[in-house]
Amino acid sequence: MERIILIETSTALCSVALAEDGAVTAYRESSAPKAHASLTAVFIHELLSERELTLADCDAVCVSMGPGSYTGLRVGVSTAKGLCFGSGKPLLAVGTLDTLVAQATDVIPGEATDVIARSEATWQSPQYRFIIPMVDARRMEVYTAVFEPDVIARSEATWQSPAYRQITDTAPAIIDENSFAEYLEQGPCLFIGDGAGKCADVIKHPNATFCQCWPKASAMLEPALAAYKEKRFEDVAYFEPFYLKEFVATVSKKKLW
Repeated sequence: MERIILIETSTALCSVALAEDGAVTAYRESSAPKAHASLTAVFIHELLSERELTLADCDAVCVSMGPGSYTGLRVGVSTAKGLCFGSGKPLLAVGTLDTLVAQATDVIPGEATDVIARSEATWQSPQYRFIIPMVDARRMEVYTAVFEPDVIARSEATWQSPAYRQITDTAPAIIDENSFAEYLEQGPCLFIGDGAGKCADVIKHPNATFCQCWPKASAMLEPALAAYKEKRFEDVAYFEPFYLKEFVATVSKKKLW
């Protein structure tokens, strides 16, 4: 039985989950502003205590690798590295966009209520020709990529909803009324993530559906399990988050004296 600690801190939501034997057995989240640094380790301690476990009982730690918030990613990665250094457990990393795609295809309970202009009864991921996850990069910019169904990657015995594979590079994009037109013309597209809502006012194509939500640690389950089974372990000493853009420090305008 694999036990994996899942850490998602790439956006405004700080969330941590514990996966045991292919299922999430404990979960914590908070959207309190700037609380990632103070809550992430606390949440992990609470999850392990809830399940009467210690870090030694776990098999790996998985962290969101980005793209996303510079500070949030640093907190998550630093916490994960500390756990791995101290315990000798392997480090796994899952892309934020992969988490959002998994969040869409797994149809996590309660997530459908965030979908704009589509009822819970009709929101089923297999109907989408493309899933386009979006992480907010401020103003009208998002970090995004395009995913399409990859039913070959999932056997008939386990097929419930189609697996999705990434077909474009992860990149920043400035959204306008013509964004993703070539994909929207091919069929229904789901835009999901904390950058999706602002695009609903700009992209008016009838094939567009928008789900405004944050990536959650509970949705990291399937990609984390895949990474663990394939032994795609990260180098704990040298692993760095995928920022996509360089961090730019600014000088405070407040007078200090």
